[in-house]
Amino acid sequence: MPVKPSDREEEYYARKEFEDKQKREEVKQIEMEIAEKQKLKELHFMNCPKCGMKLIEVNYKNIEVDKCSGCNGIWLDAGELEAVAKLNQSVLNNWFDTFKK
Repeated sequence: MPVKPSDREEEYYARKEFEDKQKREEVKQIEMEIAEKQKLKELHFMNCPKCGMKLIEVNYKNIEVDKCSGCNGIWLDAGELEAVAKLNQSVLNNWFDTFKK
């Protein structure tokens, strides 16, 4: 003869099932966010944030800067601004003159 579960047992299993579904949904949400970030990275990698044209890496004084092929904007990666700031003033003026339109 089957034994009917008590109210407390039913409540426990219902809560456990809800928590499991909630955890699965959180994992699914995180996976979707990761996939979305990867998709955006692939779409925007080495494209100008201003006009969307391709960025070309230019080496100047051992500093890799990204120059836009469309609007001629200059984009610096992490740490490159600090490297530019360390250049002395005459070198810095030449650096800016190099990238003028």
